[in-house]
Amino acid sequence: MTLPSPDTLINRELGILEFQRRVLAQAADPNVPLLERLKFLSIFSSNMDEFFEVRVAGLKEQIRANVTQLSSDGMTPRQQYRAVSETAHALVARQYALFNQDIIPRLADQGIHFLRRTHWNEAQAAWIRDYFFRELMPVLTPVGLDPSHPFPRVLNKSLNFAVELSGRDAFGRNSGAAVVQAPRSLPRVIRLPEDICGCEYGFVFLSSILHAHVDELFTGMKVEGCYQFRVTRNSDLFVDDEETKNLREALQGELPQRNFGAVVRLEVADNCSASMAAFLLEQFELDADALYQEQGPVNLVRLMQVPDWIDRPDLKFPPFVPALPARLVQEGDIFAQIRKGDILLHHPFESFQPVIDFIEQAAADPHVVAIRQTVYRTGTDSQLMEALIRAAQSGKEVTVVVELLARFDEEANINWAARLEEVGAHVVYGVVGHKTHAKLALVVRREEGGLRRYAHLGTGNYHARTARLYTDFGLLTADEAMTTDVGSLFTQITGLGKVGKMKRLWQSPFTMHSEVVAAINREAVLAAAGKHAAIVAKMNALLEPQVIAALYAASQAGVKIDLIIRGVCALRPGIAGLSENIRVRSIVGRFLEHSRIFYFRNGGDEQVYLSSADWMDRNFFRRIETSFPILNPKLKKRVINEGLKPYLRDNVQAWDMQPDGSYRRRAKRRAKPYSAQDMLLKLFSH
Repeated sequence: MTLPSPDTLINRELGILEFQRRVLAQAADPNVPLLERLKFLSIFSSNMDEFFEVRVAGLKEQIRANVTQLSSDGMTPRQQYRAVSETAHALVARQYALFNQDIIPRLADQGIHFLRRTHWNEAQAAWIRDYFFRELMPVLTPVGLDPSHPFPRVLNKSLNFAVELSGRDAFGRNSGAAVVQAPRSLPRVIRLPEDICGCEYGFVFLSSILHAHVDELFTGMKVEGCYQFRVTRNSDLFVDDEETKNLREALQGELPQRNFGAVVRLEVADNCSASMAAFLLEQFELDADALYQEQGPVNLVRLMQVPDWIDRPDLKFPPFVPALPARLVQEGDIFAQIRKGDILLHHPFESFQPVIDFIEQAAADPHVVAIRQTVYRTGTDSQLMEALIRAAQSGKEVTVVVELLARFDEEANINWAARLEEVGAHVVYGVVGHKTHAKLALVVRREEGGLRRYAHLGTGNYHARTARLYTDFGLLTADEAMTTDVGSLFTQITGLGKVGKMKRLWQSPFTMHSEVVAAINREAVLAAAGKHAAIVAKMNALLEPQVIAALYAASQAGVKIDLIIRGVCALRPGIAGLSENIRVRSIVGRFLEHSRIFYFRNGGDEQVYLSSADWMDRNFFRRIETSFPILNPKLKKRVINEGLKPYLRDNVQAWDMQPDGSYRRRAKRRAKPYSAQDMLLKLFSH
């Protein structure tokens, strides 16, 4: 298959930033509740942190190594870095303009004040001064810079202050500069008592408190300037698969170094002097493009918790209670219900509790002899993991495939792996060179007639908290062919041997890519024969060139293709003669769209697959992933009617991708406003 030419593809890094632009638009949207807008500002900051820690860090590594290989869209690493830097600077400037000129004033109108130190009254200043000496001063360690005190190692994403000084200290030193690191144990935002702040909700930034009292740290010297700064470091972990004998031990040794990787971004406050900014850039060996001078706190991520401290339901999304499938309300024995037929769960509109019940009942059931489960992200406090521990303690065969290289969840997964091993569970870390990203759980139960398998297959992680924030599908099934496939996959991961043929599942890195391409090509053949052909695919990202080439060819054959892609999409839609039959849209709303759904009309015999995998190189070739069919006609109709059709109709949270890679909010054109997520909340609220 001929791969797409560079001019028909969108750059991955710029595509990611386009998604961040859509997240930032949520913070700007007056139709979004005010405290939720503040959260979206924080989410944008968190997303940008990860973008720099991983994607920009990778570009800088390529530049440092003089890599000349072009990206799929024909750019050198240096060209990509310059384009990324220009776009990122503009986005961050927009973020702080929203924060200062829109959100902060609107919060003040609602009686929620962030008190700047230039506006403190006498009572507020006295309370804050007391807080400084009581809570802050005892844990601060100012570091004066001189030959005996070189520039300190600054932790990744920590809050720090660069202080310009004049005069001499008690030892006669006059270095002219010092660094103060804010303790990580203290909150970055402090709530003042109502009687002190004069309003129901008054907050002060930790940075403002330190700014106001920094001279207390340098007795007898004059503080000429005090400036917040923060660095973002390369956070990719390097573990040599070929040299490592024990992956867990290697990771435990590597994790602490994440805080001290190469610096890729320097954030400073807008009042930072040019000389201090230049000094900091020199210390961290950065060029001017890596400097982000920001009009406000240099870490808006820490504002994420503020809405939780404010009891103002009118300024938040309406609360909702996830529904339970009627069958599970009527009958507590989840295995009896699965035997009656497959159960589809649509999170967060439907509860994640049945998944927890599935594992907890298996752990307690004396007829269950074995439980197997994959763990990618599950959190530090997990009922599911505790249930697996109890199952192992009771003598059941428990096998857990823990993905230790799940980025930013490595430490939690290491801790769970250790606890599971302590109680006798079989813990394996997947296959070298292939992350285990599939979401699978298998229960083997002794019943009349022999052993019977039950399985849960999902598009999302076994994480109860994110199951309330992400849209995902899960399937509970006792289908013999499906559960046999799941059992075979676990055997592949834990043991050795050739790949067996799957009856139901598509599996990466073996069959999924070829099956996806074949399904696309079948639609193209049908369209070329004059038959109605259609593809609808929903995922987080589309980047793999051969799949894009197949989609372009299908479009030219007349296949109607709708792609619902939350994040980055390298395909260019709507180009005459190439992709005029392809529409790409992104939905950004209250919930993070996370489910992967692949629909092929297939001559009227519709195929619907749910998957853990995006259409990316890594998911097809460097991960263990699954796609599983929805076979029950009623459940298939549900996936189409809940997971696809509403998103194609959405005219509130939908963004249409343009051929140049930009996005436009979908025009309502006098149509009644329709939000897919709101519709689903109403559907499941009855």
